Amino acid sequence: MKVFSAQQISKIDAYTIENEPIASIDLMERASFKIFNWIVEKFPAPQNCKIFVGPGNNGGDGLAVARMLAEKNYAVEVFLLKMSDKIATDACVNLRRIKDKKNLDIYEITSIDNMPWLFPDDVVVDAIFGSGLSRQIEGLALEVVNAINASEANIVAIDVPSGLMCEDNSTNNCRGIVRANYTLSFQFPKLAFLFPENAKYIGEWEVLPIGLHQDVIKSESTPYKILNREFVKSLLMPRMKFDHKGTYGHGLLISGSHGKMGAAILASRASLRSGIGLLTSHIPRLGYQIMQTAVPETMVSIDRSDIIFTEFPNLDQYKAVAIGPGIDKKQNSFRAMVDLLKEVKVPMVLDADAINIIGEHPELKEDLPLGSVFTPHVKEFERLVGKSSDSYTRNCMQREFAKKHQLTLLLKGAYSAICCPEGSCYFNPTGNPGMATAGSGDVLTGIILSLLAQGYSSHVAAIIGVYLHGLAGDLASVDIGIEALTASDIIDYLPKAWLELKK
Repeated sequence: MKVFSAQQISKIDAYTIENEPIASIDLMERASFKIFNWIVEKFPAPQNCKIFVGPGNNGGDGLAVARMLAEKNYAVEVFLLKMSDKIATDACVNLRRIKDKKNLDIYEITSIDNMPWLFPDDVVVDAIFGSGLSRQIEGLALEVVNAINASEANIVAIDVPSGLMCEDNSTNNCRGIVRANYTLSFQFPKLAFLFPENAKYIGEWEVLPIGLHQDVIKSESTPYKILNREFVKSLLMPRMKFDHKGTYGHGLLISGSHGKMGAAILASRASLRSGIGLLTSHIPRLGYQIMQTAVPETMVSIDRSDIIFTEFPNLDQYKAVAIGPGIDKKQNSFRAMVDLLKEVKVPMVLDADAINIIGEHPELKEDLPLGSVFTPHVKEFERLVGKSSDSYTRNCMQREFAKKHQLTLLLKGAYSAICCPEGSCYFNPTGNPGMATAGSGDVLTGIILSLLAQGYSSHVAAIIGVYLHGLAGDLASVDIGIEALTASDIIDYLPKAWLELKK
């Protein structure tokens, strides 16, 4: 699914009006009917609906929804914010249509003194500002937004919560944004929906298709996309009858240290569950019996050190290398990593302490092989790339870093973002809070190593890997619940995730 900017959405609307063709008021009616249907399904017993409308097209949507709800015997009150004498043409039409409607009262809010009481069982529809907003709200609108947020009503935002910019909120006034329980976005999600600091404004969000023209949707380019099963499935390579373990690659996993052998075991198990032909795990000497017992399918390369990573085997036989889970950052490990980066010529996955080492020694970036994949969480990202005050700025930094160094940078979290060397950015919708647990990232490293060894390109391996990883977590959470979920559960559900993906 493409994610467009507010300007692009306006362009797509205009193209639809001209080329469907359809009058703008009729397109507004079609969109409003989708909102109306959603409200009736969510709140089926007719309830008190208080609809706050602004002077633009978002207000026009709210007025149309008010009329439809009144005709369905909901008790509807419309509150028109009087911020200027101007009102959009289509909003004027819908304002005339609701005059003298039964079950519907209209009030003007000229000051905060006109603000109605909002009760916990009210359905409040926010139709004050839409996706066209480009500056902080102030004055009367700010006061009304604060009053809405102070209530305990069920708040439904049309298209986008009033006051929230669709992309960049780095300079926005957080006090001037509606805190919706539900956000109903027309046709596409907004980029801002995918950033964690905006979750408190958006609540649960849903995309409602309104029949915008497919030709312009297909032709309009955007660097931002949300993954779905059909797209990820299309990336999978077929397996043929006469294939053998050599066909699916040999990967090298460098991981583990004293007290952190679990990371090596988790990454190894995940790699083997993801289709790799052969896996060698390079570990400190102390982990030999542990690894041979816990993961008998992996071959073991033993470091001369008992407790840390200080060397690596000959690299000629490996199709991909992963390094980082549990290796620590001691001086000998740093020296070994310097040597590794000078010798390795195949795609790499870098996670955990491998990222931290490069963050402390940024000159090592120059030795990264083509096809490298970084998989940091936010704190590791800051050590590698730099700090930012908000997620939009962080995403811009992430895309720039991936382009500059020609690598794939996967920032882990809800809606994990995969930024590719050519500038595209994919957001992953799978996964749940139960996966915020120790070892979950090690599992992802193992999956991506497996896919790289099988011959997938770096960005495709990251895309399939993160989607599959989240899907396994989702399937596990259905049976186990999110509180009890562990990284081992994610691995145990990888087979079901593969089956689900390939349906």
